[in-house]
This record gives sequence, C-alpha cells and structure tokens, in this order.
Amino acid sequence: MRQSGRNGSTGDTTKRLGIVAASVAVALATVFSVSSPAQAATAVKISGIYYNSPGNDTRSNTSLNAEYVNLQNLTRSTQVITNWTIRDVAGHVYKFPTTSIPAGRTITLRTGKGANSTTTRYWQQTNYIWNNDRDTAYLRNAAGASVYTCAYNSTAASYKSC
Repeated sequence: MRQSGRNGSTGDTTKRLGIVAASVAVALATVFSVSSPAQAATAVKISGIYYNSPGNDTRSNTSLNAEYVNLQNLTRSTQVITNWTIRDVAGHVYKFPTTSIPAGRTITLRTGKGANSTTTRYWQQTNYIWNNDRDTAYLRNAAGASVYTCAYNSTAASYKSC
C-alpha cells in the first residue's frame, strides 16, 4: 500500500512537478527568444527624420544637408550596417559603405554633399529626397530584408521622431 508523504498527497507532488515543468518551459522560451530574428531586426532603428529643412527650398548644399535621417543603435555592441539601404517611396536609395554604429550611438545620413565621417554620411544629392508633406523611410539590411520603417504625413512639423 502506498502512503502519502507528511506534506501532502501524491496529487500535491504531481501538481508541484507540473509547476516546476511550466517554470522551466517559460525560462527556456525566454532564453531562446533573446536571439530571435525580430529582436535582431530592431538592433538598429530609424530614430528620426528631419524632412523639411528650415527656410525656403533653395537646393543649396546647406539647405540639403539640413534634411537628414538618424539611425540609432539600440544595443550594447557595435552594429555593422555595411551595404544596408535607406530608401523613400519615390525609390531614392542610399547604400551604406563600410559603416558601423557604436553601441548606443546614432549616425546621421544627410541629403546633400559632404565628406563622410564616423558619425555622418552624405547622400551626395543636389535635390531634396524627403517630401515636405508625406513620405516613408525604409531601412533594409544587406540581404534586402526590412529592418525598420518610419512614415510621416504632416506639414505642421519638420521633424518626425520614429
């Protein structure tokens, strides 16, 4: 004849084992979800677009460079974005040359001409890229997969925080 322990019946032991098994399953799911593709896709994001440079649209290089997109590294490690692209609805495409964003930092892509640095890239354009009223910025990785999208639809502001 089987006897139950001092602390409860066999049913209590089974219940406790079920709770432990569920806890282990949740812990394993948490560990494996850390490296999921969805999280990797948000390691770098478009943090903002300054789509309407101040003053009249004169197409001067100063005015063109006042139009820009910021990309932010959300991780604690350097992210390599070489061959990634930024594009708009009209099909303008910028392909990043050899580029890394240090942990927690931001890199700026300016529309006009200039000399690239570790914190600023230049599209080398002589015309505006971003519409003053509405547009969408698409960030894609080197394989062409969508990483982040930021859209705006307003003339009330010149900057969209994404």
